[in-house]
Amino acid sequence: RELLPPWLVIVAGLTGIVLLCVSTKDVPLAPLRTKYGIVLDAGPSRTILFIYQWTTTKANKTGVIRGCSSCPVQGVSSYSDSPQKAGKSLEPCLTWAQKEIPAEQHSQTPLYLGATASMRQLNLTHPILSDSLLAALTGTLKSSPFSFQGAQILSSPEEEAFNWVAVNYVLENFFKYDWQGQLVPSKKGMAGVLSVGRTSAQLTSEVEEEKQAPEEGVRLQLYGKTHRVHTQQCPCHGMEQLHSRLLSVLIQ
Repeated sequence: RELLPPWLVIVAGLTGIVLLCVSTKDVPLAPLRTKYGIVLDAGPSRTILFIYQWTTTKANKTGVIRGCSSCPVQGVSSYSDSPQKAGKSLEPCLTWAQKEIPAEQHSQTPLYLGATASMRQLNLTHPILSDSLLAALTGTLKSSPFSFQGAQILSSPEEEAFNWVAVNYVLENFFKYDWQGQLVPSKKGMAGVLSVGRTSAQLTSEVEEEKQAPEEGVRLQLYGKTHRVHTQQCPCHGMEQLHSRLLSVLIQ
């Protein structure tokens, strides 16, 4: 019953990857208090480079994001005829990131790329082309001064788990700030997330341990607690189908 503004979901969309993937070993302690992490969301129409900031202070062994900025480029699907150009397309945003992040922290800044639905579909229909695109992106990212941690095509459950983390993070369901500005546990429950795509919808929610087989859920360790989330696929309930039903009603 509580809807998030679209821009807020977009900005926070990949927060889940940072929270889940950036551990203490990824970012060694240093005299500098502010740390940085970079995540690239390789979507169908555009790729967005996100820079996240946090401090070395953790809440129950998990980082607290304190800032975010982004840089968009054309999506990887646009380079199906010339895969090598996909890697080149990232260079302007990588140059921008080098200016945003202090030079002395470049080698300590983890860099990830997660490809989503369009790349999953391409990997099913044209796996060789998908591999070529991913290889081109990987080559460019490896040549950057940042600490490259990997580029992969996210499975649907993984992508939806990251969305679940991001939404609940924005809603302050993991923790909140008290009137003194101190982090305290949140007493609110976790929200479920309905993600409506082009051809399908996904409903992701937390499940109880005894009600879900381990292999059917994604287990997350965040802010001192273990969460198991499960995604229910709803095929034929995407935006295209909703649009077709609306047109049908209007015509009738």
